[in-house]
Amino acid sequence: MVRENGPRIDHQIHSLPVLVIFPHNQCNCRCAMCDIWRIREAQEITPQDLVYQLGSLRDLGVQWVVFSGGEPQMNRQWYLLARMLRDVGIRVTLLTAGLLLEREAERVTENMDDVIVSLDGPPAVHNAIRRVPNAYEQMAAGVKALRQLRPNMMVGARCTVQKANHTTLRTTVLAAKEAEVNSISFLAADVTSTAFNRPSGWSAERQDKVALTLLEVEALHTELEHLIVDCRHDLDSGFIVEAPDKLRRIVQHFRAYRGLTMHVAPRCNAPWVSAVVEASGDVRPCFFHPAMGNIHNRTLTEILNAPAAVQFRQDLDIETNPICRRCVCSLYMPQSGSRNSNDENRDCDVRPETVRESEEIQKNEVKEQFHVLEKSSE
Repeated sequence: MVRENGPRIDHQIHSLPVLVIFPHNQCNCRCAMCDIWRIREAQEITPQDLVYQLGSLRDLGVQWVVFSGGEPQMNRQWYLLARMLRDVGIRVTLLTAGLLLEREAERVTENMDDVIVSLDGPPAVHNAIRRVPNAYEQMAAGVKALRQLRPNMMVGARCTVQKANHTTLRTTVLAAKEAEVNSISFLAADVTSTAFNRPSGWSAERQDKVALTLLEVEALHTELEHLIVDCRHDLDSGFIVEAPDKLRRIVQHFRAYRGLTMHVAPRCNAPWVSAVVEASGDVRPCFFHPAMGNIHNRTLTEILNAPAAVQFRQDLDIETNPICRRCVCSLYMPQSGSRNSNDENRDCDVRPETVRESEEIQKNEVKEQFHVLEKSSE
């Protein structure tokens, strides 16, 4: 349980800078590290659903919406959702596998602020992981189409590190440059949670198809250390989003998975500064913790500030919670003011008088931290 330390934290949500929305629950890839593609019953967020929640988004001061999922572009009205959000001054980011980018390039450039595509290796590796013929080529053609229509549009890439690509990270950087994206980020694959259409979790046998063996963990360590040296310019320029210490956490994650060290929770205040709305309407405090309500019968504000939701945040100790300790996709947004009582060194004030960080800081945090947003493309 969280122990108070310093100024009291108000566990009511008065300000929600980031909201993740799954416009659609299905996917057009068949990725090894995700079971979303197995979903057979389609669900999606409609413009009518969003209209009902616009008042809450305004009251909560939502500044950034990230379309994830499932593949957002499988919702035939995704661009209407984006347009509605941008019309009220909210920034919208599309996370996508990129298979539909070329066909819908005009709508993407007109209705999105920026895009993050999945990139899990050089072409052959990426295609094998995605289990879609020419997935890399389709994604790259989509990025090129965006560039033709809007040359300065920001397009990042995200790589999920796993068994199939753990020795190809440097060539993945080269593939990102060939695809003409602005940046690339690396994060570890999640194999232990119940997210991504794994309600009962994966068996040990299934996990081993994605997680690294002890020998592979050491091979990943070697690859990352070479990347840190060989790609120093890309690290310094920001083309590779994570700093070296954060890249090394990927190795630590897999070492902990194999019992060589303890799992350590990442710095995170996601349940206080963000929420996830799934295609079913379920609202979660993050990708991994249980749903708190559904937008089909209550407003987002009511869901986030219901007694059970407030109690969840009050009781949540990020450092000791077993779900948080295994998390691969934390979000931390600096807030000036009071401290998060479960870490004396982390500012985490979510009171209404909190002064929010600039949009650029929020943009960098979202791109760096939101690993599972890329699951929209898996």
